Parts: sequence; C-alpha cells; structure tokens
Amino acid sequence: MTPKGRRRARPARAVIVRSIAEGRAVLAAARARGCRIVLRSAPGAAATVGAGWFVALAAILREEHPDAAFEASLDCGPNPGLALAALREGAMLVRVVARPSVRAKIADIARKSGARLDSDRRPALDLAAWLESAPGRD
Repeated sequence: MTPKGRRRARPARAVIVRSIAEGRAVLAAARARGCRIVLRSAPGAAATVGAGWFVALAAILREEHPDAAFEASLDCGPNPGLALAALREGAMLVRVVARPSVRAKIADIARKSGARLDSDRRPALDLAAWLESAPGRD
C-alpha cells in the first residue's frame, strides 16, 4: 500500500513471444485478466529476427489491440551495437547485456529518443519452452 492507502500498481509481467500469434494470445489473456504485460522477444532476437521485425510486430499488435496495456522489449543480447540499431529502428524498450558504463551510454541515447533500457531481471514466461515441456507431449 502507498502512504495514502492506494495500492501500488503491480509490475508488468514479461512473456517471451516469438510470433504474432503468440503476441495476440498473450494480449488477449492479459486483457481478460486486466494486467499490464511486457512482450519480450526471444533472447538475442535482435541478432536473429532483427529489430525491424520486432518493431513491426509491436506496431501490428498496438493497432489490433489499441486498449491493451503492454510494452514490447527487444533482447539484443551482449551486443550494444544491436541495441543502438534497435533504437534507430524505433524500438522503445531494449534489453542488452553490457558493462555498466556502456549501459549508461545506451540508456542516455535511449532517453533522448523517448525509449529506455529494460532492466527487469525477473524471468519471463517462455510460452514455447513451457509448451515443449508440457506433460503428454510426444
């Protein structure tokens, strides 16, 4: 509770999405439960699918779900150059593993464009991994 008796907003839950279909499913479930969500790319996705693909995925989902409370976080792995490229592509939230001094520089650049670094260290729900390990899967 806050000092004035109001509840603090719960932190957004992070879910790894690898496709538009997964993004749609996550947003529908989050909306039904009334919770905020962070759609997080797969680890290192900036190097595999690219920033443009992920920024486009987020834009499509925003258009389809204009009232959904979500952010889209692109994982750039240990590559600061990919984080900078993602910011140039229009990513508003990026994850990058780098020395604190490098992260500070990227965070400053992100702030100037209205974006920010994703520093959430909590594990994200990985739908694909969860489904792969589901009991009864052949």
